[in-house]
Amino acid sequence: MSIMNPEQWSLLQGGLVFSLCALVIGLAGTRITRIVDQLADSTGIGEAAAGAVLLGASTSVGGSVLSVTSAWNGHAELAISNALGGIAVQTFFLAIADMFYRRANLEHAAASAPNMMQNGLLISLLALIMLAPHLPDVTFWGIHPVTPVLFGFYAYGLRLVQRTQKTPMWRPSITRETRQDTPDDISAMPSPARLWTEFLLLMTVLGLAGWTLEPAATTIAAKTGMSYTIVGVMLTAVSTSIPELVTSVAAVRRGALTLAVGGIIGGNAFDTLFTAASDIAYRQGSIYHAMSADTQFWVALTLLMSAILIMGLIRRERNGIGHIGAESLAILVLYIMGVGVLLTGSPA
Repeated sequence: MSIMNPEQWSLLQGGLVFSLCALVIGLAGTRITRIVDQLADSTGIGEAAAGAVLLGASTSVGGSVLSVTSAWNGHAELAISNALGGIAVQTFFLAIADMFYRRANLEHAAASAPNMMQNGLLISLLALIMLAPHLPDVTFWGIHPVTPVLFGFYAYGLRLVQRTQKTPMWRPSITRETRQDTPDDISAMPSPARLWTEFLLLMTVLGLAGWTLEPAATTIAAKTGMSYTIVGVMLTAVSTSIPELVTSVAAVRRGALTLAVGGIIGGNAFDTLFTAASDIAYRQGSIYHAMSADTQFWVALTLLMSAILIMGLIRRERNGIGHIGAESLAILVLYIMGVGVLLTGSPA
């Protein structure tokens, strides 16, 4: 039985490869956060923009490669559930990070116009994905019309986020607990060339790990009889989102709250493009019309979680039960309930 041929892997071999890839993604993703924090200061683009573009995209590379590879191999449900399950679990991780900031609720301390704009962008993109299965099942060169709309809307949304960062039309009230972007000492940092080189190298490592993770995930699904939705939501989405958990907690403990929140929300917005890229790679038609009822349930659940988060950023409760915001608590409960529904049976 050759380890070089994924089709011949046993469940043990698939599990070992899966675990190794998850470890690599966790280590590389954790390291890349520090690099992004330094790039945010050395380039002057700010933590919110860096979190949305650099951190959000880079820590999502493993998941994006996995989704596209799955779609190319005809595993549409794994591709979609990995993408959309990752958004839900990363929002869940943000609520966990709230537990590690003791001065105030994270939604209060990290409120900013760019973060709220990013969240509005995320909700719009999720709504488009949720709408797609109800549109006519037509494709042009194998691509559904919603796919270019997703890419275009994302690019437009990034422009709005950047404009909001530079010239905000309003600002949240500054309180004693509000933490703003405070650049580190640039003179003590490595050169920009070294930072960009390490950033690109780590992105490559994350991409290779995601590419290797796909055959391991399909092996686990085949050998255990679990659905691709469960494997995507519970295994691949969680494993490829490990960097977001580690980096968010690390950023919160370091006081880089805007980067922590911006990285999660920005990464979530970027993750919606996994579905668009997967539609291009999927050659059997529209990938949106291959979505199961379970996956559509997760889109609706993630929409609700994202809406609650933006309400928390606007409401800005200082302290809640156990020093965690009411919105974070609601997100924790919703995610756990969603996992329970998925494991016990179809929500349909």
